[in-house]
Amino acid sequence: MDASELKALTEQVAAGSIAPDDLVARVREDAARLSADLGYANIDLQRGLRTGTSEVVYGAGKTAQQIAGILTAMREAGQARTLVTRLDREKHLAVHQALAPELAADLVYYDEPGLAVLGGLPEANGNGFVLVAAAGTSDLPVAEEAAVTLEFLGNRVERVYDVGVAGIHRLLAHADQIARAQAIVAVAGMEGALASVIGGMAACPVIAVPTSVGYGASFGGMAALLAMLNSCASGVSVVNIDNGFGAGFQASLINHARLA
Repeated sequence: MDASELKALTEQVAAGSIAPDDLVARVREDAARLSADLGYANIDLQRGLRTGTSEVVYGAGKTAQQIAGILTAMREAGQARTLVTRLDREKHLAVHQALAPELAADLVYYDEPGLAVLGGLPEANGNGFVLVAAAGTSDLPVAEEAAVTLEFLGNRVERVYDVGVAGIHRLLAHADQIARAQAIVAVAGMEGALASVIGGMAACPVIAVPTSVGYGASFGGMAALLAMLNSCASGVSVVNIDNGFGAGFQASLINHARLA
């Protein structure tokens, strides 16, 4: 049970359609199932209730059979949708074959970011939209990882791609979107300057994602990472190299924040 399901149950109690004792029984039943131990994975079944977002499956390093087993267990526990990150196409096809037909039919693969979603994307319910900006075409896999993660978490996403500082007029043409966004994910390799420029234009938090795109002295993204960490623009925070998922998750929290 996640937070939205618990809220729906309390609303049913308030409306008189279920008894308070039924709600207590359901919560106790769920509390008794804190995790599912598959031997190779111990799935946290209460994360959605605690944090509002159920567990996400990291696909790299897991076999297709393990991923299929985790997805099956999560669906059996009542999780309507699940995100799998870092999943290449070959492994996705093997996962698809390992799932029961009804689950396989519900699994959608996103090729560019290497993500899969079981259960479809929800309707957007954030405060506004999140802008995902990528410096170059080579940064798109990481940018799309952030964008699809945001959509999975219930955010409206606007994409602005190939707007690096080498042709800064391309970015400036989107000044209105930058001004209206609730949060911005800025994805860049090379020298990583895009995040600082956007940070100087935006009135919202900017989450910088350094990518491993660049020639030798970029050191696999270290140059962009250090540049972003040393940004002189206020309101810029930084995630790890190529971590589009982490940036998307953080931006979603910002876009769903409720004012007291």
